[in-house]
Amino acid sequence: MTATLPQRSLDDHFDARQLPKRILSLDGGGVRGILTLQYLEAIEKLLRKQYGNPSLVLSDYFDLIGGTSTGAIIAAGLALGFDVEKLKGLYTDLATKIFKKPFFRIGAFVPKFGSTALEAALKNAYGDKTKFGSTDLLKTGLMVMTKRMNTGSPWPLTNNPADPYYGPVPGQRRIGNSNMFIWQIVRASTAAPHFFRPEDVVVGSALNPDTKQLDVDHGEFVDGGVSTANNPSLQLVKVALLDGFGFNWPTGPERLMLVSVGTGLASRLRARARGWRATAGARAFDALLSIMDDCNADVETMMQWLSRSPTARKINRQIGKLERDSLGGAPLLSYLRYNVEYEQKWMREDLHRDCSQADLDALAKMDVPANMGALEDLGKLAAATQIRDEHFPIVVT
Repeated sequence: MTATLPQRSLDDHFDARQLPKRILSLDGGGVRGILTLQYLEAIEKLLRKQYGNPSLVLSDYFDLIGGTSTGAIIAAGLALGFDVEKLKGLYTDLATKIFKKPFFRIGAFVPKFGSTALEAALKNAYGDKTKFGSTDLLKTGLMVMTKRMNTGSPWPLTNNPADPYYGPVPGQRRIGNSNMFIWQIVRASTAAPHFFRPEDVVVGSALNPDTKQLDVDHGEFVDGGVSTANNPSLQLVKVALLDGFGFNWPTGPERLMLVSVGTGLASRLRARARGWRATAGARAFDALLSIMDDCNADVETMMQWLSRSPTARKINRQIGKLERDSLGGAPLLSYLRYNVEYEQKWMREDLHRDCSQADLDALAKMDVPANMGALEDLGKLAAATQIRDEHFPIVVT
């Protein structure tokens, strides 16, 4: 069966009356984002076939695309109308350039990687003057998740003109999301502590009546994964539904769908494997990663609790897949989650693939470009196994 996908302008994508609403959520995970792109390529091919349109891109289908860190890199490109093939080329080139450690960068208190190549690549990909308010360039809704460290507050920035923080407000110093450069906010979202330095972003300005000079407010921003939103799907639901963000989209499985794509869940056995030989620094790092894992699991739990989902996974032995649980008595949305686990048992049972745990632990590293070929192969296999035509029902309007 084929049907025509109605063309939506940027305003249509935001308009709560233009239904159904579809959201795409993209996790953080360093070079493992190449795995995400394999899922997205499979979804793009499926939609092109369903709607008989070989030129269809994901910004035609999704009304809001959001991401954290590496997911923000991909989300911004998709929102600008890039097809997945173009993004794969850009992403591979970017990853191989930025994850190089200069020989002079040594010591525990120096970021592992330089930022010059990353900044140059992002400017080249999106344009150095493209802002969240570039309505002539952006094709659909965009949300980038970052965190402002000097205030300790998560910042989900959107390009929706109805968002109260979209533009400047008379009498206030903030410049508004619309005046922030996309490349810089994505750079901020990728500024994982230890890997890259924080990003300094101008967030406000005002003319000083005494000095007649422009006073500028700066924010220090880091990776959105330092919040609870390395998996930004729940944050995107908040953006779509809570009055404070200005979207106010309707709920219900037939009216609202969210597709969430991960970069893989690392083995929870990694900290145990270090044993008593681990240094205090290694244990601290494992503890931080464990907190991120817990946040990811909590986000997935909430998403399955809020939704109707054919892809629900077993969260743990106590709550299972939440098949008999529904928050509020009725699902608020339909929900699809595509991801892999870097665990021997999962690989064998779900993908029928035999791997050593040592190989999987190595593949789960977020800063090794040499892994990208293997991650690409894994992503293609996982996408072919997990994605079904019926996950994306054709809506005739």
